[in-house]
Amino acid sequence: MYTPAHFAADAATVRKLLHRPQAADLVTMTDEGMLATFLPLLFDPDDGEHGVLRGHVARNNDQWRRPPTGEALVIVHGPDAYITPNWYASKAEHGRVVPTWNYLTAHVYGVLRTHEDPAWLDALVRRLTDLHESREPAPWSVDDAPSAFVAGQLRAIVGVEVVISRIEAKVKMSQNRPAADIDGVLAGLDARGDAPMSTAVRAARPV
Repeated sequence: MYTPAHFAADAATVRKLLHRPQAADLVTMTDEGMLATFLPLLFDPDDGEHGVLRGHVARNNDQWRRPPTGEALVIVHGPDAYITPNWYASKAEHGRVVPTWNYLTAHVYGVLRTHEDPAWLDALVRRLTDLHESREPAPWSVDDAPSAFVAGQLRAIVGVEVVISRIEAKVKMSQNRPAADIDGVLAGLDARGDAPMSTAVRAARPV
C-alpha cells in the first residue's frame, strides 16, 4: 500500500479498526486466478504473533477449496468520504486546491486456514452473532433457532482464518492540510451529518 509517512496509522488505530464490528474483503491468488469474498470477521489479537482474523464462507464458495499461491489479503475498511475543496480556507486565499478522498483502511496479510469441524464453526457463529446482536434492543441468539436447523446451517459453511503475518494501514484524514483547512473539513462533515468521518478527522488531527 502506498503510505506517505504522515498518513501511516499507529498500532492503536489499527487495533481499533480491526476490532470494529464489520465485514471485510478476503482476497486470495490461486492457480486459477484471484478470488475475493466479502465477509464478517472477528479479530483475536492475542492469538499468534500478530493476531488472527476469523470468519466463514458458504461451502459452495470455491475460495476455501483453492489453496492460495501466496499470502491471503484481507482489506479492512474504515470510514471514508469525499472532501470538497469548497471546505478549505485555502480556496479563498489562493485557489490552489483540489478535491480528495479521506479514508482509513488496513491491508492485512497472512496464512489462510480452513475449518470444517462443527464445534469450531458453532463457537465462531455464536461469537459473531453475539457481537452484532449486542446492538439490538432484543438480541437474537443461535439458541432461538431449532437445533436441527442450526446443525444443517453449520454444514453449509466452512470456517476460514487468516493468521496475520503483517499489516499495512493508512489513515488519510486531512492531517496534511493547514489547521484552517481542517477546521473547514470538520465543519463540512458536521453539516453533512457524517459523524463517523468527523470523529476520525478529529482523532487524526495533529496536536
